[in-house]
Amino acid sequence: MKTDRPVAIITGVSRGIGRAIALYLSQTGYDIAGISRTIDTPETAEQTAELESSIRSNGTEFVPFRLDISETGSHQEIIESIFGRFGRIDMLVNNAGVAPLKRLDVTETTTESYDRVMSINLRGPLFFTQKVVRKMLDMEGKISDFKPLIIFITSVSAVLSSTNRIEYCISKAGLSMACQVFAHRLAKTGIRVYELRPGIIRTDMTTPVKSMYDRMIEEGLIPQDRWGYPEDIARAVVAISNGYFDYSTGGIFEVSGGMNIRRL
Repeated sequence: MKTDRPVAIITGVSRGIGRAIALYLSQTGYDIAGISRTIDTPETAEQTAELESSIRSNGTEFVPFRLDISETGSHQEIIESIFGRFGRIDMLVNNAGVAPLKRLDVTETTTESYDRVMSINLRGPLFFTQKVVRKMLDMEGKISDFKPLIIFITSVSAVLSSTNRIEYCISKAGLSMACQVFAHRLAKTGIRVYELRPGIIRTDMTTPVKSMYDRMIEEGLIPQDRWGYPEDIARAVVAISNGYFDYSTGGIFEVSGGMNIRRL
């Protein structure tokens, strides 16, 4: 069944930031192709059903697709399935990502942890974006209201060092540069490309270190003096999707409560 509504692909849609982005975009009229490596497992079936119900209550569609973004050999099949289902792809939100299985000092980081984080946080999104871009370029001139865009969800860790998770920092720094390269290459095509850098966000990923960040926030880590929430990121995605920054391709938008402010 094809759609006249814009279609957004969101990776890592099952929870946290990805889930919030899906809900907020659906409220603005986007159909959602939701990607997650766990989206059809028994453990997540109820959550997925709830997300689908919420999105459909907004008058738009949600279709789940199972994909581990690190499995680059499966990318094209999923993209073709999405295009076959909806007939268009207007937005890609690269949100899927993982933390190290264990925070270790840089002198103890393992190759296994490095390879896992890099394959999911950087290698997978890079090549998935490459294939989505090709599909977007093929659609150019075929849809009257087509204004394609790509958003990379990175992290303040793209520019802030953490000595106990070097693999995560490198993966986000690499993804930040990938955004710049895609923005540069695609600027004349009409495909806009942006980077969103979340700060300390309350999600399942940060739950194991909640007490540590509670203490750091209390000590002044974040000028706005609070945790960030997935909804903070989702609202920024909506602002970009509304076209408010059409002349800002390659733009970096930090959503961190002021962690970007250089302070004495």
